Parts: sequence; structure tokens; C-alpha cells
Amino acid sequence: MTSMPVEGENPQTAAPPAGSAKRALVGRLSWGLADQAASSVSNFAVGIYVARSLGVTAFGVFSLAWVTYGVVLNVSRGLATDPLVVRFSGVSEASWRGAVARSTGTALGVGTAIGAACLVAGPALGGRVGPAFVCLGVMLPGLLLQDAWRFSFFAAGNGRKAFVNDVVWGVALVPAMVVAARVGSVAAFVLAWGASATVAAGYGYLQSGIRPRVTEARGWLREQRDLGYRYLVENTCLSGASQLRAYGLGAIVGLGAVGAVRGAELLLGPFLAVLMGLSLVTVPEAARVLRRAPQQLGKFCLLLGGGQAVGALLWGGALLLMPDRLGQFVLGDVWHSSSQLIVPITLGVAGAGLGTGAAAGLRALGAARRSLRCQLFASACYVGGGLGGAAVAGTVGSAWGVATATVSGSAVWWLHLRFALREHHQEPIPEVRTS
Repeated sequence: MTSMPVEGENPQTAAPPAGSAKRALVGRLSWGLADQAASSVSNFAVGIYVARSLGVTAFGVFSLAWVTYGVVLNVSRGLATDPLVVRFSGVSEASWRGAVARSTGTALGVGTAIGAACLVAGPALGGRVGPAFVCLGVMLPGLLLQDAWRFSFFAAGNGRKAFVNDVVWGVALVPAMVVAARVGSVAAFVLAWGASATVAAGYGYLQSGIRPRVTEARGWLREQRDLGYRYLVENTCLSGASQLRAYGLGAIVGLGAVGAVRGAELLLGPFLAVLMGLSLVTVPEAARVLRRAPQQLGKFCLLLGGGQAVGALLWGGALLLMPDRLGQFVLGDVWHSSSQLIVPITLGVAGAGLGTGAAAGLRALGAARRSLRCQLFASACYVGGGLGGAAVAGTVGSAWGVATATVSGSAVWWLHLRFALREHHQEPIPEVRTS
């Protein structure tokens, strides 16, 4: 007998005709791919523009701010929007609107609270890093709210609005980056990046007509605590490991090494951006597959993860054939040090892509305990491999250590998905809350 996720999921509904279901799936995935393409182009353009404008050391400072934003973003997603896409994908509009108001309010509250902490920490850090963190603190509420709108639209199956929102961000980035380049400081680029996201966040309010309710954030956290706090730990382990690796690499090898790693990651930017925003598309779709045809969830996750892994390998192979002249045109002075990292970082991205297929399945199943265990293991391997490799063989050693850790972590994700699917078919269907 099949069952619903133990930790909460949407109720099963009558399956639509096969043809219409496939067309709807293709439509949602198409908008998801379009949205990720827009996000990838924006992130890639920002990274390249900053790298060429600032040089490897200052780009390393900007990369530290970027990595820190990634940690805060994952805090917001774990508490606010991951529970939203698991429990409110495909529900009634009234339930969705009420959940989105509380979820986006939670994201805005997280951005305000952590942004205030950055404003305090920035002056204490001093040097070139301090001003960048002060500017990041000012911009965090807008950055997190923009991301929350994207999750909300995908939960409703309306990826077109998420795509338009990212396009608005990209358009607003153009004049902002031009102004930042004239100023020529890391802080100016952080402000430009965050201000353009805030413009898109404001547009998200116009798109949805939903006002974020910061005052109901506590209620949202209480209602979603069985998933939210586990996802918080899981997400912060992931991004925190990346931050620890970046800080440790800077301490062991130097800030130039952080810039070199970020430069190589930019070359694989389309796939890294897809991985970062994976749950925008794949978790809601995996939840729909689970309700419509539970026996197909494992196959869906395998196709998802395998497709990303193959795509990353093909892209990395193309990068190896790229002439040095073109690489220098794209990354400027960062190219020489980044080009040595293409092979290990490609393997690491391929391993991560394979693992995210299993992660989407565990999220759809609501198996937060299992996904947390997987993420703790993968994060420990990531930090250990990245810093151990740096101590032994510098920047290149760190990249190979991370690649090995990522492939090992992917194997653990798939092992736990196998166990979770087995449990799913054995347990009774619980009563589910959808509002």
C-alpha cells in the first residue's frame, strides 16, 4: 500500500488525463528552465563584471560577501520557503495565498534580523571586508524577499511570474553595475547587486498582490517547525560549509585563492545556479509525481540527477577546450589561476547534480530527518576535503578535496532515498493539514 509522507504533504488528488498531465509538467519545467537561465545569466554577468573590474584580490572580498549571502539565503529558505513548496504546492488558491503571506513575511524578517547583525559586524571586521558586509546587511531584506517570491510562484505552478521577476532583476542590474564600476569599490558592487534585487522584490508584490506579513512569522515558524527547523540546519550546513571552506582557504592560501575558486565556479555558473535554486522547480514537481504516481518518484529523481550530472560534465569538457585568449577576455587576470581548477570543480558539480536528484525526492517525501543526516555528512566531508586539500596542495588540492567529498555525499543521498521510498510504501496514510 502506498502512503503519504510521514512529516506532512499535500493530499492525493484525482490524477488528470495522462496527456494533459504531461503537457502541464512540460510547461512548468519549461518555465523553470527559463527562470534558471535568467538567474544564471544574471549571476554569471555579475561575477564576470566584478572580476574584470576589481582584480583577483578584491574579487575575493566580493566572493566572501557572496558566500555569506548564500548562508543567509539558506537560513531563509529553510525556515520560510522550503516548507512552503513541500506543503503548499498545488493546493487551493486561498491556502496558497495565506501561506505565501506568512512565508514571505518570515523571509523578510530573517533578512532584517541578520542584516542588522551584519551592520554591527562590518565595522568590527574593518579593512576591505568590513564595508562590503555593512552594505550586504542593508540589502539582505530585499535579496531574501525576491527569492521568496520565486519559491512562492513555483509552488503555485506559475513559473512564468518567477521568470519575469528574475528578468526584472537582470534589467535593473545593468544601470546599477555601470554606476558601481564608476565608483570602483567592492561595497559599491554589493549595493548595486542588492538594490536591483530589491527592485525585483517590490515587483513581486505587484505580481502577487500579497502583502508579506512579518507579524505572522512567529506563527509560521510554529506551524512548520517539524520541517522548518530541520531544513534550517540542513541548509545552513550546506552553505555554512561553503563559507567555512572559503574563509579557511583564504586563511591558508590567501584571498587570491578564494577569487580563483569563485572564478572557476563562474565558468560553471549555469549548473551551479540550477543547483542553488533546485527546489524552485524540482521539489514541487517531485511532490506532484508523488501524489500522481508514487512508484515513479525514484525514476524521476534519477533522470533529474543524472541529467544534471551529464550536463555538467559536457560543459566542463567544453571549458577545457576554451582558448586561453577567450578565458582571459571573460575573467581577466582571474583566468590564469581559475583555469587550473576546471577539472576538479566540474567533477564536484557533476557529483552535486547527481545528489540533488535524490535530495528532491527526500524533500517531496517530507523525510526531513533523513535529508538532514545526508546534509550533515556531506557538509562535514566538504569542509574536511576542502581545507585538508588546501593544507596539502593549496588551491588545487582544495578543489580536488571538495570533488571527492561531493561524490561521496551523493552516494549517501541516494542510499537514504532508497530507504525512504521503501518506508513510504509500508506506512499508513496520515491525516494531513494543508492550511
